[in-house]
Amino acid sequence: MKFLDQAKIYVRSGDGGDGVIAFRREKYIEFGGPDGGNGGRGGDIIFRAVPALNTLIDFRYTQHFRARKGGNGAGSDRTGAAAQDVVINVPVGTQIFDEDRETLIADLDSDGKEILLCRGGDGGHGNAHFKSSTNRSPRRADTGFPGEERWVWLRLKLIADVGLVGLPNAGKSTLLSVASRARPKIADYPFTTLHPQLGVVRLNNTEEFVIADIPGLIEGASEGAGLGDRFLGHVERCATLIHLIDGTESQIVKHWRLIRNELEAYDPGLASKPEVIVLNKCDALTPTQKTAKKRALAKASGADVMLLSGVTHEGLPELLRFLQDRVTSSKKAQSA
Repeated sequence: MKFLDQAKIYVRSGDGGDGVIAFRREKYIEFGGPDGGNGGRGGDIIFRAVPALNTLIDFRYTQHFRARKGGNGAGSDRTGAAAQDVVINVPVGTQIFDEDRETLIADLDSDGKEILLCRGGDGGHGNAHFKSSTNRSPRRADTGFPGEERWVWLRLKLIADVGLVGLPNAGKSTLLSVASRARPKIADYPFTTLHPQLGVVRLNNTEEFVIADIPGLIEGASEGAGLGDRFLGHVERCATLIHLIDGTESQIVKHWRLIRNELEAYDPGLASKPEVIVLNKCDALTPTQKTAKKRALAKASGADVMLLSGVTHEGLPELLRFLQDRVTSSKKAQSA
């Protein structure tokens, strides 16, 4: 299944049914009077977040959604049938924006969350509604009220507890594959990851968290270089960021600062999230190199640096335990 995280669609709720003009006509009953029924309500447009979806690819092929019109009224004071609502299922984490792509209408960030985006039109009144002591035989019936219509943008932000950031070929996909059952593409060239990947890290029967791997950033990503920063939105909801750095590179401090600058340019709020700096590919380093590079990164960042080898799993259990503890603490703080 292809990954798509943005889509523009058209939605229109149903018009209300029309009221009717009718009179009661039965044998031996004189002056039966008006009995025209009202029209039924038009169908609503409802968006619902469901966990079974993780992409907006369906909206590439179906871009127009229209609810049906309500049924017209009938004689004998019969009200028209209400039209069925149109429920549009979207992945959990989908945001709905107005056509200007800036005005946020709804954020469906939890399973089962719904929003009524376009309300169906009310049905028109039949002539029985207008009967009065001074108007015994009204010949008036209203048409149904029109539904609502609009163009909206859908944007998906994946729900994950931990986000992976770093330069291309830093080993993010390898870490995702060894920490979870996800099977991202892994190769010895940059940009093997072309769209975000999710994996569930399960430490035991009671502890687990979701980790998100996004395509690597390069210098100028905030200005559109490489794949740009369009996928950074998928780690905005994360409690913690893992900043993965290739330990075999000579300018590791420069690479760390480069990614930090791109995060800051995209959103200062994202750059202020808790960060775990991980020096990867340590299986290719000597003990002296590990110590020197870890010290250099710690001095530049002012934070602790963890060592990791995605190939030999060196440092992996310690990293996953640290992340689990941080995710658990974050969830407790949110629920307090």
